[in-house]
Amino acid sequence: MTATTPGARFYFNPIRKGSIATDESVFDRATGKPLPFEEVGAAVARQGGVRGDSLQTYIRVTLARPVATDGGEQRVLILKTYEDRLSYFVRGDTIVFTRPLGIKRNAVVLPAGYELLASSFPAQVLQERDGRVGISFWNYTPSEAAVTLRAVPAASLRATVSSVAGRLGERAHQDREIVYFLQPPETHAFDLYHDYTESRAGTSTYLNIVRAGSTVTNPRAINLDTGEPLRHEVLKGEAITRAGLAVPDVTPQTEVVVFRFPAVAAGHSVRLRMFETYTDPARYMVMHDELVWDRGFGRPANAVVLPSGWMLTNSSIPTTVSTLPDGRVRLDFVNPRPDEIAVLITARRR
Repeated sequence: MTATTPGARFYFNPIRKGSIATDESVFDRATGKPLPFEEVGAAVARQGGVRGDSLQTYIRVTLARPVATDGGEQRVLILKTYEDRLSYFVRGDTIVFTRPLGIKRNAVVLPAGYELLASSFPAQVLQERDGRVGISFWNYTPSEAAVTLRAVPAASLRATVSSVAGRLGERAHQDREIVYFLQPPETHAFDLYHDYTESRAGTSTYLNIVRAGSTVTNPRAINLDTGEPLRHEVLKGEAITRAGLAVPDVTPQTEVVVFRFPAVAAGHSVRLRMFETYTDPARYMVMHDELVWDRGFGRPANAVVLPSGWMLTNSSIPTTVSTLPDGRVRLDFVNPRPDEIAVLITARRR
């Protein structure tokens, strides 16, 4: 879970009614260190800014540090064991897991030796390294996902790694997110920020390779865990090779933005937010007085904010539409696929 309220010192995690929670532990995702927590009632949670049922109970987590005011975050890992007879039970030789899930990214791992018979919600099926079957999905709806899973003992389920494991990746576990803020289309320019978590021990750089046909300006970055700014530089052509960066197929036109941060310690992670301005005449333009955005999205979570004074007329990919307080229209896209989605957006002046 992620706390995002500027200045917040606590995070409140509800305990679902009807469930018995045990074996609880909480850790700071940045350092891996345990965090203090306690179970509290709704009155204490309301004092902390939570709106909820007067009978609801919560885990109140004391964060490692207050949430930074410049768009910072505090990432928390909560482990617990639930007992819930209404959500998880046996019917004959079949186990049934049926539960409304409001969280956007979810995964369920079956007990060892069971095979999946049915899943009511579209999901990836990915075998764990120990042979257990996992069901992983994005809840890309605005409401809770009505999930019902059924499984039975398998006649044979070997604990072996799949021969095609290298082609499999858990999409819902990927945490890259990007938001585009479109400037007037005559400029072909758009501001953006993208978020990324780095957990590989020893890693101290993030490389953003500029897409062919685009130019980049105004790069900057912050550590979302602390709010601290990061060092950066823009390299091109031979300068990339001289720096020894792992960039494939470098040409004189290849351009990369390098963001630098302290090397990640074992068991630690860092959440980064990178800001840039791009100009891309081939994919963002005006055609016959119509704004046209034509771009592939490879990340799982993507958002586009239209310029002030423009109304949405077309979106080729299903999107959630909202209006910001300043009147600009925001489109949020979830790409649960392992490949790109071709997003074509048009808008007209109000």
